[in-house]
Amino acid sequence: MSIQKLSDRKHLEQKLPSMPWFVQQFIDYKLPDLSPSTLLEYVRDYESFFGWLRAEGLSQAEGNADITLLDLETLHMDSVVGYRLHLTTRTEGTNSKITVSRKLSALRSLFHYLSQIAEDENFYPLLKRNIMAKVEIKRIHKPKDTAARLKGKILEEDELLEFVGYILEGYGRDVEGNKQAYYAFQLNRERDACIAGLILNSGLRVSEIVNMNMDDLDLNNKLLYVFRKGHNDETFKTPVYFREQAKDDLQLYLSLRQSRYKTPKKEKALFVTKPNGSQEGKRMTKRAIQAMIIKYAKRFGKPYLTVHKLRHSFATDYYLQNDIYKTKEQLGHASTETTEVYAHLTDKTMSEAIERRFES
Repeated sequence: MSIQKLSDRKHLEQKLPSMPWFVQQFIDYKLPDLSPSTLLEYVRDYESFFGWLRAEGLSQAEGNADITLLDLETLHMDSVVGYRLHLTTRTEGTNSKITVSRKLSALRSLFHYLSQIAEDENFYPLLKRNIMAKVEIKRIHKPKDTAARLKGKILEEDELLEFVGYILEGYGRDVEGNKQAYYAFQLNRERDACIAGLILNSGLRVSEIVNMNMDDLDLNNKLLYVFRKGHNDETFKTPVYFREQAKDDLQLYLSLRQSRYKTPKKEKALFVTKPNGSQEGKRMTKRAIQAMIIKYAKRFGKPYLTVHKLRHSFATDYYLQNDIYKTKEQLGHASTETTEVYAHLTDKTMSEAIERRFES
């Protein structure tokens, strides 16, 4: 199991006792099919909803664990509308449309389970009336819209190589007047260029980069073995290929990993850091990698660039040379619907190619 999944499983187990018994039963039912990370988000969404029910006087329960099935069964449609308004208009922590859609979907899953799957001792549904079945959840993520938001905000063509080169050399020239920044650059430039180059030559997610161990790397065959998002088989790691361009950066970083970061033999992480005041290297965090890419992106003149946009950059470049099915597999998408984003992103390039063919 990945580091993140282990952490989320622990938090999930800590939170479940504060949930009603029927939510605990639902989580147990979903556990074989969904990751601990997804289920933890479900429980957080239920915490929010149950807290709102009690605050609005729609339940007399003293705590979330005391919420009853009758509380859910007797909800009116205007209560659901009120909760949606609460999520979108509250003064603190207002949610985006995507977040609201996700929270309502989590509730629909729970209500569906209670009304269609779970049974009492007499074989009747636990929930006799499902108010959430009436709630229409509009699809927010349309590939064409996502592509429109990404256009001009990813690396294209030669920029993929240029960005890695900038991390390795250019950034140092830009900050050489700042002793602290220059020292950090000299310490980490090979590692940072390696991470950026690996994402730009494989399309890995930041979580996959963070969770990777030394024995997950097969340098000779240009292969990495990773726990893919959404794959709940905790015994299987998916093989993911990377391009030749990333191989040299990996070899250089590996030659420095132990000596530069004083990495102990017990540390299995592929990418490590040596925090200030620490005597030895340890696994990098997701937040550290995200902050690192943003730091270089700003100096590179692409302030909107993030780790995930590096993944989008690879995917767009890869899709131009391969079909949608190969791109789906390389990125670890659950369906080609998600991969359609790159078809829309490459529309301009494809149209230019048609014109060139016509002109010739």
